[in-house]
Amino acid sequence: MTQFRPCIDLHQGQVKQIVGGSLNDQGADTNYVSAFDAAHYAGLYKKHQLTGGHVIALGPGNKEEVLKALAEWPQGLQFGGGVNEHNAQEFLDAGASHVIVTSFLFNEGQFSWDRLETIKRIAGPERLILDLSCRRTSTGWNIATDRWQTVTDTPVNRETLAALSEHCAEFLIHAADVEGLQAGIDKELVELLGQHCTVPVTYAGGARSLEDLQLVSELSNGRVDLTIGSALDIFGGSGVTLEECIAWNHRQS
Repeated sequence: MTQFRPCIDLHQGQVKQIVGGSLNDQGADTNYVSAFDAAHYAGLYKKHQLTGGHVIALGPGNKEEVLKALAEWPQGLQFGGGVNEHNAQEFLDAGASHVIVTSFLFNEGQFSWDRLETIKRIAGPERLILDLSCRRTSTGWNIATDRWQTVTDTPVNRETLAALSEHCAEFLIHAADVEGLQAGIDKELVELLGQHCTVPVTYAGGARSLEDLQLVSELSNGRVDLTIGSALDIFGGSGVTLEECIAWNHRQS
């Protein structure tokens, strides 16, 4: 059944909620900057046993906060953001339950099966999450790398999902075009994921209310989990409270 999955998004060393499509080298349009550090949120999620959440480093300058969060809840959080063959083991040793990989899998814009095999040897498929975050194109959705600014030639479709599901534990998929806008989820993308994903998958982007958990559950037949960011009260939002999300998870289980 569809579950709420928590997140900790880090940008320039602070816990933030940003508009995903605006992220670049100069900064990002920001919805919320927290007065609390990453360890605070990790402790909050640990207290309520909100499993399957992720810490994402959006660009450089976030490592210290990442390590704080992982130390606060060892094996309780996944980590992504610049993960490659040189640092994946470090974050696993620091307490990440899984590492989340996107950009490393691409070489000059092309998906690299050799790189996938490299990161699999380090993490093992059971601790590897493939981030297939994407942007809409004229034909559907294509994976976007480099903080969602580079749209690759690799589509998010039945064939891609089937091929990659054999090499990882889960998928994480941000709909970058609606990320942080609180304007509603990408319904067609959620339907696609529900139809064709054979491993656990978490969708993020546009969620704005508790009703969106119900909508994702219906559209995906309960096969897709949902991350809610900017609309959540602990990130300054007014659309839904963390308590409501916790209660939702309890009802599903």
